[in-house]
Amino acid sequence: MPCEACLSHVRDELNHVTRAFFTTCPKRNEKTSDTSKDGPKSQNHSSFRNEPSLSSRMLESAATAFASLVVLGTGFGLGGYLYHKSYKWLVLHKMEGAFEPGDPVLELAAIGKQIPNTIASQSEEPEAHWILREEQVKIDGIVNGTDRGHYHLLIGEKGTGKSSMLLDAMKKVDGEGISMFEAHADLEIFRVRLGKALDFEFHEDYIGSYFSERGPRDSTALLDIERAFNKLEKVALKRRKIVGRPLVLIINAVHLLRDDEDGRDLLELLQQRAEQWAASNLVTVVFNSDDYWVYERLKVLATRMEVTSVTDLPKTQALSALSKYRAKYYKEVPTSEILAEVYSRVGGRLTYLNRVAKSKDMIKTCDEIIDVERRWFLNQCWILGMEMDDDVMDQQKYAAAAMVLALALVKRESELASQPNADGSHNIPQIPLHIARQIMTRADFIRDYDHINLFTITSSAFVRADSVPMQRAFRSICTEEGFEAHLDATLQRIGDIESLGRTRELVAKDLVLGGRYKFLLRDGERRGEKVTEVVLEEKDGG
Repeated sequence: MPCEACLSHVRDELNHVTRAFFTTCPKRNEKTSDTSKDGPKSQNHSSFRNEPSLSSRMLESAATAFASLVVLGTGFGLGGYLYHKSYKWLVLHKMEGAFEPGDPVLELAAIGKQIPNTIASQSEEPEAHWILREEQVKIDGIVNGTDRGHYHLLIGEKGTGKSSMLLDAMKKVDGEGISMFEAHADLEIFRVRLGKALDFEFHEDYIGSYFSERGPRDSTALLDIERAFNKLEKVALKRRKIVGRPLVLIINAVHLLRDDEDGRDLLELLQQRAEQWAASNLVTVVFNSDDYWVYERLKVLATRMEVTSVTDLPKTQALSALSKYRAKYYKEVPTSEILAEVYSRVGGRLTYLNRVAKSKDMIKTCDEIIDVERRWFLNQCWILGMEMDDDVMDQQKYAAAAMVLALALVKRESELASQPNADGSHNIPQIPLHIARQIMTRADFIRDYDHINLFTITSSAFVRADSVPMQRAFRSICTEEGFEAHLDATLQRIGDIESLGRTRELVAKDLVLGGRYKFLLRDGERRGEKVTEVVLEEKDGG
C-alpha cells in the first residue's frame, strides 16, 4: 500500500489539474460549486479574474448606442426619402388627373343650365345649335389642341358669348386636356383658384415642412404661382411625348386683375409662360377679357399672341335665332316688323336676346333693358350744372367728360344714319381712341368707362357705346331739351372753380381810404440785387 505522503502528493496534483481545467474550459461557470472541492472560494476567485474592465464596458455601451443611432437614422432617412419621392410623384399624378376627361367647370355649367337656357345653347338634337357663330370653329380648334403654336386673347363686350363658346368647345371633347378657372383681383384668391384648377396644393400638405425653418405658406402668391407652373410644365412634357397635343389652360375674366403693380406683375408672369409654352407646344393659354387695357398691356411683349374679337351678332343671325326660339317654345311666329324692332332696340347682344326671347312681351322687355342702361349711365355720370359745389369738382370732371363723349357719339350717329350696312344691321357710331381722348380733354378716364360698361374700346382702338341699348340711352339723354346748355353750364362752372384755385387775390385796405403806394426799385445789400420798396404816401391835405 502506498504511503500517506504519496497519496497526499497525488491528491495535490489532481486538484491542480482540476483547477487548470475549469480555468480554461468555456463552461467553467456551470455547476462549479457542486463539483469543486474548494467551493465558493474557488468560484469567487474565477469570477474576479474574468470580470471586464470599466473601459471595456464603456466601449461596448458606446458601440451599442452608435449602432442603434445608425439603424434609426438609416430607417428615418430612407423613410423620409421614400416619402419625398412618393409625394413628388403624387403631386404630378394629381395634376395629370386635373386634365382627364370631365372638368368641374362643365359639371357646374350643366347644373346651372336647363334646356332651353341660352339662345346659343344646344337643343335636344345632337350638334344642333340655335346660333353657330363664325368664331366657334376657331375656338374649337384652340380647345381640342389642333390650333397650336400660339396663345390667344378673346376680347369683347360683356354678354357677347365668349365664355359660352369656350364651354361649348370643352363639352365637345369632354374637357380632356383642358383646365379653366376664373381670375380675381386678389393674388391670394387667384393662387387658390389656380391650385384648384390644377389640383395642386402648393406643398401645404407636405409633412417635411414641419421640420424646416420656413413654413409651408411663408412665401408670396407670385412665387406659389410660379411653382405651380413648374409642375404643370413637367406634366405637359410627359403629355407631349404620349399624346402629342398641348394642354389648354383657360383664364376667364382676366380684366378683373387690378391695373396696378401687383396686377401687372402677375399678367407679365402669365404672358411669359404663355409665350414659352406656345413656342414649345406644351400648353396653349387662352385669356378671356372684357376690357381693352389687358390687350394694351399684353401687346407690349406679345410675339405669339393671336387676338380674337367677339362682337354682337349680325342682324340675320340674331333674327333667325330669335324666330326659331319663339316658334319652338312659345308656338308663335313673330312678324318681321316685330323682329326688326327688337333688333333695333337691343341689337345682337346674346345676353339681351336671351332675356327678350324668354319674355312674353318682347318689346316691353327691350324698353326695360334700355331704361336700365339709361339709369346706370345717369347714376354714374350725371352733371350738376352751374350750382354745383366746388367739393364735387373731381367727380364732375369725370362725369362731364363722359357726357361730352356721349354727345359726340350721338352727333356721329346722326351722320351715319344715312349709311346703313348692307345687311341692314346697326352701324354703331365709333370714334378713334386718340380722338375720343382729345374730345374729353382727358386721357385717363376712358379705361374706367370701359371697366364699368359705359363705353367700350375695341381691339382696333375705337371707342363706342358699350351696347345698342346704351347708345339709345345716350340718344335719349343728349336729345333732351336744354341738355347742351346744362352741359355747357357745368363745364363753365368747372372752369371757374379751377380758375379760382389758380388765382390769388390781394386787397390793399389803405387805398380804400384814398392813400397811394409808391414803388421804388433800389439796389440791395448784395451786388447785383434789386429790391422793390413800397411806401404809403399821405393823402393830400392829410
